[in-house]
Amino acid sequence: MSSLSRELVFLILQFLDEEKFKETVHKLEQESGFYFNMKYFEDEVHNGNWDEVERYLSGFTKVDDNRYSMKIFFEIRKQKYLEALDKHDRSKAVDILVKDLKVFATFNEELFKEITQLLTLENFRENEQLSKYGDTKSARAIMLVELKKLIEANPLFRDKLQFPTLKNSRLRTLINQSLNWQHQLCKNPRPNPDIKTLFVDHTCAQPNGARAPSPANNPLLGSLPKAGGFPPLGAHGPFQPTPAPVPTPLAGWMSNPSVTHPAVSGGPIGLGGPSIPAALKHPRTPPANISVDYPPGDSDHVAKRTRPMGITDEVNLPVNVLPVTFPGHGHSQAFNAPDDLPKTVTRTLNQGSSPMSMDFHPQQHTLLLVGTNVGDIGLWEVGSRERLVLRNFKVWDVGVCSMPLQAALVKDPGVSVNRIIWSPDGTLFGVAYSRHIVQIYSYHGGDDVRQHLEIDAHVGGVNDLAFSNPNKQLCVITCGDDKTIKVWDAGTGAKQYTFEGHEAPVYSVCPHYKENIQFIFSTALDGKIKAWLYDNMGSRVDYDAPGRWCTTMAYSADGTRLFSCGTSKDGESYIVEWNESEGAVKRTYQGFRKRSSGVGVVQFDTTKNRFLAAGDDFSIKFWDMDNVQLLTSIDADGGLPASPRIRFNKDGTLLAVSGNENVIKILANSEGVRLLRTFENLSYDVSRASETVSKPTISSITAAATSGVTDRGPSVVSIAGMNGDTRNLGDVKPRLTEETNDKSKIWKLTEINEPSQCRALRLPENLRTTKISRLIYTNSGNAILALAANAIHLLWKWQRSDRNSSGKATASVSPQLWQPPSGILMTNDITDINPEESVPCFALSKNDSYVMSASGGKISLFNMMTFKTMTTFMPLPPAATFLAFHPQDNNIIAIGMDDSTIHIYNVRVDEVKSKLKGHSKRITGLAFSHELNVLVSSGADAQLCVWNSDGWEKQKSKFLQVPPGRTLSAQSDTRVQFHQDQVHFLVVHETQLAIYETTKLECVKQWVATAPISHATFSCDSQLVYASFLDATVSVFTAANLRLRCRINPSSYLPASLSSSVHPLVIAAHPQEPNQFALGLSDGGVHVFEPLESEGKWGVPPPVENGSASTVPALSSVGASGSDQPQR
Repeated sequence: MSSLSRELVFLILQFLDEEKFKETVHKLEQESGFYFNMKYFEDEVHNGNWDEVERYLSGFTKVDDNRYSMKIFFEIRKQKYLEALDKHDRSKAVDILVKDLKVFATFNEELFKEITQLLTLENFRENEQLSKYGDTKSARAIMLVELKKLIEANPLFRDKLQFPTLKNSRLRTLINQSLNWQHQLCKNPRPNPDIKTLFVDHTCAQPNGARAPSPANNPLLGSLPKAGGFPPLGAHGPFQPTPAPVPTPLAGWMSNPSVTHPAVSGGPIGLGGPSIPAALKHPRTPPANISVDYPPGDSDHVAKRTRPMGITDEVNLPVNVLPVTFPGHGHSQAFNAPDDLPKTVTRTLNQGSSPMSMDFHPQQHTLLLVGTNVGDIGLWEVGSRERLVLRNFKVWDVGVCSMPLQAALVKDPGVSVNRIIWSPDGTLFGVAYSRHIVQIYSYHGGDDVRQHLEIDAHVGGVNDLAFSNPNKQLCVITCGDDKTIKVWDAGTGAKQYTFEGHEAPVYSVCPHYKENIQFIFSTALDGKIKAWLYDNMGSRVDYDAPGRWCTTMAYSADGTRLFSCGTSKDGESYIVEWNESEGAVKRTYQGFRKRSSGVGVVQFDTTKNRFLAAGDDFSIKFWDMDNVQLLTSIDADGGLPASPRIRFNKDGTLLAVSGNENVIKILANSEGVRLLRTFENLSYDVSRASETVSKPTISSITAAATSGVTDRGPSVVSIAGMNGDTRNLGDVKPRLTEETNDKSKIWKLTEINEPSQCRALRLPENLRTTKISRLIYTNSGNAILALAANAIHLLWKWQRSDRNSSGKATASVSPQLWQPPSGILMTNDITDINPEESVPCFALSKNDSYVMSASGGKISLFNMMTFKTMTTFMPLPPAATFLAFHPQDNNIIAIGMDDSTIHIYNVRVDEVKSKLKGHSKRITGLAFSHELNVLVSSGADAQLCVWNSDGWEKQKSKFLQVPPGRTLSAQSDTRVQFHQDQVHFLVVHETQLAIYETTKLECVKQWVATAPISHATFSCDSQLVYASFLDATVSVFTAANLRLRCRINPSSYLPASLSSSVHPLVIAAHPQEPNQFALGLSDGGVHVFEPLESEGKWGVPPPVENGSASTVPALSSVGASGSDQPQR
């Protein structure tokens, strides 16, 4: 719920309290969870109304939310139990014990036993700890003091214990102001209006008795208030007098007399909180100030394309409007234009035809899509100046095209790209063409672009395209010359909605969302703006935009600010910010050049939640969002058209600008320059390459790129981006000019052979441990937990110090092998078990408070602070072999068993809720996706299964694809781990690494190993994969394409005497540092690894050959040997 909806609840609470609705006010406090009324809570505790006490608490916390909450509920239930015993009501006491107190037995079995023994005493005060228990009243008072301390310390109650300071009857005052406003809109205002209802808008009757039209649909003729306000309303109803008259009519999104452009009319567009559907369905109702909370920005669509149909190639229309989040740059921060804005020309790319639309990848910040005036699409890695993909327009399947499209293509085959845009996760991109067609491509990294969907979308041009996620289902939204907006399923291409109502070609679309309310803004070439819900019920809004011609709308990335950019037919351009609560123009930015009619439409973009940019007057102009005056203007070294197309990347460090002669200039700020310099520093100068290589080869450690098809742009070998981002640069194709016939570029796999080449730290030893079976970082990132084969747990903690100010795990500072003062060890149950022969497993709670673990025996639950065993459960057989906490409920655990079943176990009630059967051998991996609500399991049978985590039905299953010439061993572990996107997951098997897409359970990438893999894991940002091998090497892969980028040989971290007998068994990735990982070894050692500080990351991704028939695909085809890269 938004902050303004929250404030509305407080206003209602105040109203209910003033009107003495005593039960209702407390019910709303509890249901909303916004305000915890301590006075009411105290009264209920003093009165012993225990059911109401717990019901009221339930609106704010549950028993197992944290230790404070657990203690609160325990004290209340203990008091209720003791009172029943004090009254000698044994049956009630037993009922409380079983229903209310047993839940705590899971966490402290000894305490529960002691509480149970109180039943055997004639007077529970015989128990030493309860000997001072007085009467009921005093006991409740003592407990209440403790409860208040716990509540005040509980972070879940933070900001909920203080009611905001409000003037009396604030809700009445707001309604009174609204009535004044309605009265000012009356055509025939009476001096003393009689208010008889709030259910419909107020309007004074006309002199002849006819009812005046509703102000919501009545165009305003001026901005001056009408004569006659409301007198004090005490005489007419329950409302108090208005403190002061409203100075100006606030017609909201319905009508806006205060703006300088012509008056507008239509329904409300104040799409706030719970009142959104009603407001949109009843456009006659003006929006009250209640619903001024505007939805947050929808960052998955925004960029607007650059040219409507029928305008010459010289016209430059609005560029994409994609607000960009930039953490740490607030509006109050001092501005330094040279540093903050990308204004240094760092790259000049030659596209070959005139760019019409551009979009940077949402995660790979140097990957740029371009659509041109001849229908070409290009994909550029701007860091290496390399064009990865060039596709000319063609209809994929003419046979299924409509007759109007076929006739149009015959008459004039010329096609332009009107819009090109990435999907929110960057796995798809859409292209809207000037002829009927929308094409959707899937992107698989590097130059791997595949045809996904072709839609004959509109009659005439498709003017805009956007992605959105109504009902958590990815959709494509299009608009066109046929005056319609259409919504398509992005997976199947099925049409879901058609919105009709515009009277001119629809120019742009802007999908948006608020909580569970999804809607679309659209603009047409007659300047009309409309809004639609996904319900085929027609437009909810109809009003005019500044300029009344081509307009685009966009929110800032944080959803707090709304902007639009438009150009009139007379050449006047506007960028404005809207007052989201009133629907009025809040500010109009100045500095545009007056242009002649027909020159084109100014494009704009936003970045960092702070700056606006527009292409105008052969330059790029910048504004601070909070200042209407022009901030600065740059010409990008000249050569720009009158209205260049512009596009920021998502972190605001780069700006793509279209230039004359088909070029694209890449501008960068200081951070962007550093980003691009990474490519330059690591690229290999052709002139310095070995001239002795007459025939480039691919060996185990080098890969030579032979000369291929020449390109228009400069040629530089692709190198990795910074900070472990998602650029799939291993797939960049080096393209060399004709001069390279006798030269080659050499890429070398980063080989780490010496300790001096990386930072590696062996953690302090414990002689009692044997080989490390399981390894994990704590979620806080300041400790490592290991489970050794002898069932003992080891915990290493890093402390804050001068050398380690963050206190996080690092290879630069040695940690402490930590034990509690008691000196006890966390040791798993191994009764009648040989732990060396068992399959150990453990799982850590999200708050690092508990670890659940097993080494072939019962499952133990340990307190991580005290190392005490809180409980054991699940006696044998079968034995647990893998554990995973449910992502939404720490009380639900998925337990993989050695009998091939999976038990869904509820810790709170000590009960197995479901048993999943589908594997034939022991379970070796489990992973939840909270996005898809599924559990993926893997087993020693090399089978993968997908289970619905709501009803636990099996959705799909598939066996691993065995590489040719390889056989699967009888009991080989198969592990699974979800990618950060929660849709793809990593599969680890001794023979291979693979990436699977979950919904179809399809293998999309595979890397085949020659040496057996012992373990592998994603880095914390899912951009790398770390893999350990039984030959003691460790390899680092680029996750997007499973290309090897760095190999760490045992000589760099093991003494020569051990390198032949010791190898890593498990590997773990740091939860916040993507370039840090840890190894657990077969000799009981644990090592932490980081790259040298001077390098900052592990190696660089390899390029691939280009231009010849022998070119290796971007990724090994599934089942292939992976021969496109150095083999192990």
